Amino acid sequence: MTVRHIDIDVDDSDLQLIKEAAARRGVSEAEMIREGIHQIAMAYGVRAGLFVADEENEETFTPGVSDIGARGD
Repeated sequence: MTVRHIDIDVDDSDLQLIKEAAARRGVSEAEMIREGIHQIAMAYGVRAGLFVADEENEETFTPGVSDIGARGD
């Protein structure tokens, strides 16, 4: 997999949540962001209604309107 460097703008409150989650998991903030981007890419790359399993955490992510853009961005 090729990894590219990108610049993004993030709300301070979202970044704080990412920092806290990364510290709890013992991973970098960048890894948390990469994981989130991957989950979204996978969720919107499958047919609506299917679950995308997070193999590492055995959690599921169900794509939905409330998941992305709920803040009106």
